[in-house]
Amino acid sequence: MKIIVAHSAGFCFGVNRAVKMVNELLDQGKKVCTLGPIIHNPQTLAQLASRGVTIVESPDGVPPDSTMVIRSHGVSKAVYDSLLEKKADFVNATCPFVAKIHNIVSKASAEGKTVLIAGDAHHPEVEGIRGHCTGKCYVFKNAGELQNILEHFPVAQEDSPCVVAQTTFSVSEWENCLEMLKRVYTNATIFDTICNATAKRQSEAEFLSRQCDVMIVIGGRESSNTAKLRDVCMKNCTTYLIETADELPLSVLKESECIGITAGASTPASIIKEVLDTMSEINEGAGQDLMENNAEGNFEEMLEESLKNLNTDEKVRGVVVGITPSEVYVDVGRKQAGFIPAAELSADPNVRPEDLVKVGDEMDLLIMRTNDQEGTIMLSKKRLDAAKGWETVTAAEENEAVLTGVVTEVIKGGVIAVTNGVRVFIPASQATASRGDSLEDLLKKEVNFRIIEVNRGRRRAVGSIRSVLKDERKAQAEKFWETAEEGKEYTGVVKSLTAYGAFVDLGGIDGMIHISELSWGRIKHPSEVVNVGDTVQVYIKGLDQEKGKISLGYKRAEDNPWEVLKRDYPVGTVCDVTIVGMTAFGAFARIIPGIDGLIHISQIADHRIEKPQDVLKVNDVVKAKITEIDFDKKRVSLSIRALLEPVEQAEEEVPAE
Repeated sequence: MKIIVAHSAGFCFGVNRAVKMVNELLDQGKKVCTLGPIIHNPQTLAQLASRGVTIVESPDGVPPDSTMVIRSHGVSKAVYDSLLEKKADFVNATCPFVAKIHNIVSKASAEGKTVLIAGDAHHPEVEGIRGHCTGKCYVFKNAGELQNILEHFPVAQEDSPCVVAQTTFSVSEWENCLEMLKRVYTNATIFDTICNATAKRQSEAEFLSRQCDVMIVIGGRESSNTAKLRDVCMKNCTTYLIETADELPLSVLKESECIGITAGASTPASIIKEVLDTMSEINEGAGQDLMENNAEGNFEEMLEESLKNLNTDEKVRGVVVGITPSEVYVDVGRKQAGFIPAAELSADPNVRPEDLVKVGDEMDLLIMRTNDQEGTIMLSKKRLDAAKGWETVTAAEENEAVLTGVVTEVIKGGVIAVTNGVRVFIPASQATASRGDSLEDLLKKEVNFRIIEVNRGRRRAVGSIRSVLKDERKAQAEKFWETAEEGKEYTGVVKSLTAYGAFVDLGGIDGMIHISELSWGRIKHPSEVVNVGDTVQVYIKGLDQEKGKISLGYKRAEDNPWEVLKRDYPVGTVCDVTIVGMTAFGAFARIIPGIDGLIHISQIADHRIEKPQDVLKVNDVVKAKITEIDFDKKRVSLSIRALLEPVEQAEEEVPAE
């Protein structure tokens, strides 16, 4: 028995990606549901169900705390809108090929064109495509149905209908329909949207079925592309569609000399391997070795092997057609679906794809891998940007130019800044103006720096922010001295504190507020008034350009407590005062912050007392009258007795009954 296995059999890119997404969510410990079966393969569905995956028919059926996965077939715009409105937690696994069709029909409908879709009207992929059409839309599954549409729902020649195909549509049937369409509409806009992997599978199946006595097509009976493979093979030889190895027609196989095997895009490699293992039991000798050599590696290592087909260093221009948290899908004008992994989008690891690009954006990209088997191209924007940016970085080292970048990471020994797509290491000693400054404050901030070292062999660069800051401060200092004069006011930031004052950054140069200038009252430390980082209004009290010293004033004349006393507390004012100290001759009381007055012992009570403590104690709040103010000597006299005598005299004048 000779067994020939189609090279493209098994999971296609879109299905593999969707199943992988579900498994990754499960591995993260999340509850997962899918909008309809994630794959048309009952065995895979059973395996996912055993891990807790449920199937829902609409967004309304999503269980609480579950993440819903949109399968590779895609959904209508109405479903997307419903998910967004409900703020549902969902992951979009729509195949890039299908997403491209959505964009095509959506744009055509917006332009008022009639859309013709080649496909099965009841297939979820076609239902999703129709859901992105806002105008006239017709579906046909063969040339006969297309003929009926053209006869009963004619489209005016000038309207130029838009024609697309389900990704798994029969290639031969598509060619028949196109021949009919081109006879009727010379100006129709036709998009060949049959998936490259689908076309290749059908071509291989056609070729194999002409060589073999029997064809075994492995896949789910609900799978559209698997059914198409069966139909292709049946035209040339006896064909069996099976879902598992248990369904193999063993008696037929024993009598066959040459057997061909292919599998649908939703058939996992494990089932294909199981079928091959079962067939090996009825095979003998060299036939068994031939089967294993041709088949085993093709399925278990299919993806890895296909990635060896490299086509790198080629630049292409693409248009963004879809965005997910992990990938960006682009149309590069080829049959293959282009995708950019999130890690290849930007040198900034913190950036989210949806914040960097939007659907419709055009960009230059570098081809990393071409996988013809799956019909995909892996692309990189980051590497192309870095290639262009490296020239800028190396030139900046030579001419000492200042570059602008964003700090994306704080690492051991410094920070990483990205400029022109190139990662530049900035050591901690070169990252801030002062060694004590926090590196964390730079994270996600835009900074200016110079390139101080370049390793061209390893394509690494070292930068310095401090170098730029030093020059900036020097220029600011020169500008400051040109205009500085005593009395001029500035807004500054408190940079540091000492026991004798506060240093303030005036923008390129520092000045000092002496502790005596911070408050009209007595303070023990500047931190009682200001803190590092405070924005303060100051004025210049003194300048010494030779020594580079600037004395600053902070307290305002209008805040002078003696001015406040003169304005608000004239002689004769009665006010609440707080006892703050005692002496043998009286008590001192706080009138307002910064001014204490003396209540002489003779003015504390209306009778003779031995000492102030007989009547008062510290922190007592009493009413007193201001009897005298000496602004020159900064003295205030107070009296409690002056408020007591009139009351007692009034009591003495009350006549007896």
